[in-house]
Amino acid sequence: MKKKNTPLYSTWRGVFTLALSLIVLAGCAAQPNQSSRSTAGLSFATPESVGVDSQRLARLTQAMQGFVDEGKLAGVVTAAARDGKIFHFESVGQRDIAASSPMTDDALFRIYSMTKPITGVAMMILYERGLFKLSDPVSLHIPEFADLQVYAGMDDNGNMITEAPDHPMTVRELMNHTGGLTYGLFSQSPVDDMYNAAAVLDPASNLQDMIDKLAKIPLRQQPGSLWHYSVSVDVQGYMVEKLSGQRFSDFLEENIFQPLGMVDTDFFVPADKADRLAEVYAYGPDGSLFPSEGFTDGPSYLVEHNFEGGGGGLVGSTMDYLRFSQMLLNGGELDGARILAPLTVELMHRNQLPKGLGDSILGANGTTFGLDFAIIEDPVEAEGYSKGEYYWGGAAGTWFWVDPVENIVFVGMIQQFGNGIPDVRGTSRRLLYQAIMEPNGL
Repeated sequence: MKKKNTPLYSTWRGVFTLALSLIVLAGCAAQPNQSSRSTAGLSFATPESVGVDSQRLARLTQAMQGFVDEGKLAGVVTAAARDGKIFHFESVGQRDIAASSPMTDDALFRIYSMTKPITGVAMMILYERGLFKLSDPVSLHIPEFADLQVYAGMDDNGNMITEAPDHPMTVRELMNHTGGLTYGLFSQSPVDDMYNAAAVLDPASNLQDMIDKLAKIPLRQQPGSLWHYSVSVDVQGYMVEKLSGQRFSDFLEENIFQPLGMVDTDFFVPADKADRLAEVYAYGPDGSLFPSEGFTDGPSYLVEHNFEGGGGGLVGSTMDYLRFSQMLLNGGELDGARILAPLTVELMHRNQLPKGLGDSILGANGTTFGLDFAIIEDPVEAEGYSKGEYYWGGAAGTWFWVDPVENIVFVGMIQQFGNGIPDVRGTSRRLLYQAIMEPNGL
């Protein structure tokens, strides 16, 4: 068993709020060192061989280098594949400014909420085994949630008023962030205050502790009434443990990481890989970069801990996430390893929101939500290119998308917190698509 660890969580509201806004707004060259990466199931190819103009594509690397030269980012890794061919894989800037360490293709990054799609895949592996239905009440699998009430206001004496839920939270609602849970970070309410007081995502605890705390706190709103970003994917990690009978990290290792050759993805960084972990930065008052972990009250990524957060716990490499993304684009398979059936993957990036919620989640027009992915439903409204593109991002600026129309996967990695982060996802999307000379979508 690989040793596992948990992410750095805290109640730093500003950091998480910024991270969510980056995901929304992003709606978002030296040759790669071929010998340093595992490429089974993916192969390198020239841009022209997949219908991409290499001279135009160079604008993408130049833009990322520009963010570094302007002092907005320390370093960036971007990678893209089309038709299973990696036609772009570039590293610019530095992994550690103080150490003068250049950014490398195999650098390791805190991927934070890009853990969520991986947890969603773990859930759907169990779904395929017949262990739950999306319409199941969550309490069927997590009995501690059987008596959850819903916040209904405060009385004249400052006491909380609760009411019964209109219906029990379902697994589908747990997976599309409409179950009534919250984070304690993106909104201000008495329920959010209770999350913070209880330290729901305490890195010194474990997933059972988290469930026990949540069972004592009412839902923020009625299930199915509102899309609200929440700890629901951490709850999914617990549900994976209960349904599989395995520790969450062991399940991921056995059923996702090992089959896909994701050799660098884990809940902590072992000692022999510690020098590959990219430094994370914030902005000083003058806009200069300085090293600063975004979640200052959490544990180190270099040691093992008990809390394995399905909502934001993993560290990994660009190549690993590219392999995960390619598996999704392939309909659940990569290099002969079948993780999910094609129709199950299709189910994950189909609109799963309750009817009446519309297509404007995250404040992003034309965007809906599936099972642990955001989905571009209307490319015009979302300022995208392809209907059905699905994506997500992480608190320290990492981002990815899967485009089934153009048959493209893209992964971008940075480690940056604070106001002033450039629109890396929007920029990378525009500069990638302007280089496609043989589009599928026309």
